[in-house]
Amino acid sequence: MKVRFLKSVCAIAILFGSCYLLHAQQSGDVLSVDQAVNEAIAHNLDFFAQKYALSIADAQIVTARLRPNPLLTLDADHLDFLGTGFSTTAPPGKMPNNGGPTEYSARMDFLYERGGKRQARTALAVGDRDVTRLGLADSVRSLIQSVQSAYVDVVSAKDTLKLAQENMKTFDDIAAINQIRFKDGDIAEVELMRSQVAELQFANSVRQAELQVNSSLSKLQLLLGRTKLQRFDIVDDLRHDMPNLTRDALVDQSMQQRPDLQALVRDEGRAAADLKLQKANAKVDWQFGTEYRKQDATAHADTMGLFLQSPIPLFNRNQGEIARSQQALLQAQARTRAQRATVENDVDLALLEYQTARTSLEKIESSMLGKARDVRSISEYSYKRGDIGFVDFLDAVRAYNDTMQSYNDARAEYARSLYGLDAATGSTTAAGKVPLP
Repeated sequence: MKVRFLKSVCAIAILFGSCYLLHAQQSGDVLSVDQAVNEAIAHNLDFFAQKYALSIADAQIVTARLRPNPLLTLDADHLDFLGTGFSTTAPPGKMPNNGGPTEYSARMDFLYERGGKRQARTALAVGDRDVTRLGLADSVRSLIQSVQSAYVDVVSAKDTLKLAQENMKTFDDIAAINQIRFKDGDIAEVELMRSQVAELQFANSVRQAELQVNSSLSKLQLLLGRTKLQRFDIVDDLRHDMPNLTRDALVDQSMQQRPDLQALVRDEGRAAADLKLQKANAKVDWQFGTEYRKQDATAHADTMGLFLQSPIPLFNRNQGEIARSQQALLQAQARTRAQRATVENDVDLALLEYQTARTSLEKIESSMLGKARDVRSISEYSYKRGDIGFVDFLDAVRAYNDTMQSYNDARAEYARSLYGLDAATGSTTAAGKVPLP
């Protein structure tokens, strides 16, 4: 009675656990890996926030190109607000105060930037924008790899679920057959109980596999930028192409296409532009001014004035910033050399993972997969005929499960290795493949 109750509970749990996948398939929201990648690039929340950095960099270019504003000065001086009474003549016995005259002036000053400061500022801002854009491309590269890896996780989890469901169905049939055989007296009760326990164990495996599928879908959903719980499914398709790869070709490709490396190369140009700007800032700027002045009250005159202002670079010749920018350029060059070594190492690791995964997959497909299926089928047939015991059959099923799980894992690892090669070489973000804002 207790066993039947547990079986009922398991069946109900499996039924409700399958609703998610069933609804997703019925809703028609089924994504391929390319569709998932495109949706993530368009809607991933973290990447969406990073896109603003490019707009900020564009705004900085606008600021760098602006010329200094002229300075307008309006002046009213020597005003007789205190009632002194400006005079140049006086009654007998008194002296004129000769105050004033009241003056009004309008002055305009213009700053003339020397040394090509505006052009250097613009070049630095353009360099910052280029570095930002390439950094955004590298974020796309990482995002694509994360989505592809999450996609593979979902497919792998679904393969595990299919295997568990297959085993559960088999042991459902075995338990039903053993129930009849026990009633007929062909087997002992302990044999029936063993099959029922195995049935419950495989039912629990189904529940765990369903949980893993839903967890993998949830992780993928977050990468896609779907903020609300939306039911969807994916195409059960893993990459299995076997390209002919050479290390030298992969390294050359990565040196040309990896956006993180290109960002550091462009950062060298940005650092050189910064050095040029700091040298330009060492040049003193001239400020030209012109003034119109009107005198009133004790004098009546209209005059003009011309001005020239310039700092005298006795102490501050921007030595510190020039030295800083020189060291920053050397640092950028060192970072580029280090990144080249890192990129080459990434390619080596990705190629090694690919070769290992390919070897494992080919070995399982060629020598293990068919034998495991045959052993399982023969063992199931023999057990139903009563030629072997339940323990022997269970061992055969477990051996088959281990082989199939190894095969599913090998397929998943091989697909990941292919996507890893794409990420290591930067082919996922090569020019024209991924449009950036």
